[in-house]
Amino acid sequence: MTTINVKLSQSYDIIIAPGAFELIGGRICALLPGVRTAAIVTDSNVGELYLRVVRESLSKAGLSSVVYCIAPGESSKCASEYIALLNFLADSHFTKSDAIIALGGGVVGDLAGFAAATYLRGVPFIQVPTSLLAMVDSSVGGKTAIDLEAGKNLVGAFYQPILVICDTNALRTLPRKFYNDGMAEVIKYGMLGSTEFLNQVLQMHEDGAYEPLIATCIRMKRDIVENDEFDKGERKLLNFGHTIGHAIEKISDYKIPHGEAVAIGMAIMTRASCKQKLCPPECLDVLLNLLSHFNLPTNTGYSASAIYEAALRDKKRDGEFITIIVPTVIGKCELREIPVESLLNWIEMGLNP
Repeated sequence: MTTINVKLSQSYDIIIAPGAFELIGGRICALLPGVRTAAIVTDSNVGELYLRVVRESLSKAGLSSVVYCIAPGESSKCASEYIALLNFLADSHFTKSDAIIALGGGVVGDLAGFAAATYLRGVPFIQVPTSLLAMVDSSVGGKTAIDLEAGKNLVGAFYQPILVICDTNALRTLPRKFYNDGMAEVIKYGMLGSTEFLNQVLQMHEDGAYEPLIATCIRMKRDIVENDEFDKGERKLLNFGHTIGHAIEKISDYKIPHGEAVAIGMAIMTRASCKQKLCPPECLDVLLNLLSHFNLPTNTGYSASAIYEAALRDKKRDGEFITIIVPTVIGKCELREIPVESLLNWIEMGLNP
């Protein structure tokens, strides 16, 4: 078992271990001695696999539970589902002494987290990620959100969980496509901060060393987020590939999943950086080889203008400027503020090999 402590406006532990689902009830009771009921938010795919064991853990600890189940996929991370969840909590007589559990991937975590942040102006919230992507990224750091028709994650709040529990056994039942999708975020961490980790990724994957793989990514994110909880500076580095990635997700009506879209975004930004001699060609080679190994796309048929138009609503835009994340060497990126209209040129350069 690996335990990582995150020190933010609310500090919390992240537990990574096989069989960690069974710890949920006891851990919640230790953190919230007066807790009575847990509302489990999940989707139909995840619920079929893991809901029983989580509810049993809660029951053994003397907790009752209610379940709110959504359809899988990004379309559930919407305003109507958010309001329906709030009404479910109210109809269930949910109080501030109760807790919300997000059991699922990034969609479940974002939706449940935003509901936790806003229902009764804040109720305790536990992240139980079941996908690799959620374990290494979206469950950590307190970003919660829902989508609008105009774009992804445009309504949300910073709201830290009281606990994150990663059961690595869940990865053994994860379809390979979804596992690969999460590897895009794993590769992102190596590109941001560790050449050594990039060199180890393939071996850790082949050895099935899920616990150290996840722990390394979480520690990297923790170190950044502890310095910049509210995304004013250094934390923006974690958005490497995301401005373009979110735009591609939106254009595809979310048929292209998050990790694949981020992979394309990282490849486009790195190609553009190489063409401007801001990073060496080896940086691009390492990235493309790793993405290819996990069958992740590195380009798209969408036009530069279509991607640019969709990216104009990106959260990193500030007036007439936008912050982009630019690779400089293998294992290091930097923030660069550019005029919004310059983004189109970056996309055009990155789309063309």
